[in-house]
Amino acid sequence: MSLNFPLLLVIAVFVCGVLALFDLVFLAPRRRTAIARYQGSVETQDPVVLEQLNKEPLLVEYGKSFFPVLFLVLVLRSFLVEPFQIPSGSMRPTLEVGDFILVNKFSYGIRLPVLDEKVISIGEPQRGDVMVFRYPSDPTTNYIKRVVGLPGDTIRYTHDKHLYVNGTLVEESLVGTVPGTLGTTELYQEKLGDAEHSTYKETNRNHDPDKQWTVPAGNYFMMGDNRDNSNDSRFWDDPNIPMELHGMVPDKNIVGKAFAVWMSWPEPKLSHFPTFSRVGVIK
Repeated sequence: MSLNFPLLLVIAVFVCGVLALFDLVFLAPRRRTAIARYQGSVETQDPVVLEQLNKEPLLVEYGKSFFPVLFLVLVLRSFLVEPFQIPSGSMRPTLEVGDFILVNKFSYGIRLPVLDEKVISIGEPQRGDVMVFRYPSDPTTNYIKRVVGLPGDTIRYTHDKHLYVNGTLVEESLVGTVPGTLGTTELYQEKLGDAEHSTYKETNRNHDPDKQWTVPAGNYFMMGDNRDNSNDSRFWDDPNIPMELHGMVPDKNIVGKAFAVWMSWPEPKLSHFPTFSRVGVIK
């Protein structure tokens, strides 16, 4: 069973808020009344007695202490910025395994926490954006890919690994080669929309026959920059999802736009320290 952190955070904020409100409305006035009665009944006041009369219940004390911190975390995480860690190499060379990234939660609109309903529309995903979203077949799992197809687009990916958007070949140029999982990997510089970024293609790995998709309204077509090592829109085939939506990411599944790497820690062990050499804006 997956841990629904946003729901737990909302519950924690609610419980702490209720405790703080209950103390403000009911318990605090009783404490003040008890202190006033005590002060009026004695000539010399005992500081220990005053402290005991003014003491908050332990549960209330914890609730009031945690509420502002949890509330701030909820606001930041739900509406502004949320951190993620990259678990796989599907976005190499743009993002490496162990990169800690920041995701802008309001780039594509303000959404209610837990319900994920958009209440304020600010902007829409653009071709070339690196976007975090909930995997359509398992919404408890977050994926990160690059936006390739917008609503209404026609996407074609050929057996020789060329990408076409609305019938136009996406510009790319070979930069060089690097060691790959099956031999040699070619490094390309690709221009997708206004975004220029790097991609990998394995020279010794064949691709499926030519495939073509039409992106329905309210959906997006996603691909990883590591073209031969990415589980993305090209391969999603869930029988529980209508055929025309196979491979598509609906707008309701969008989490936000990834915009920066702030730390990298491929092996979180005491013998391997985090590095800040990859800190920078995500292209």
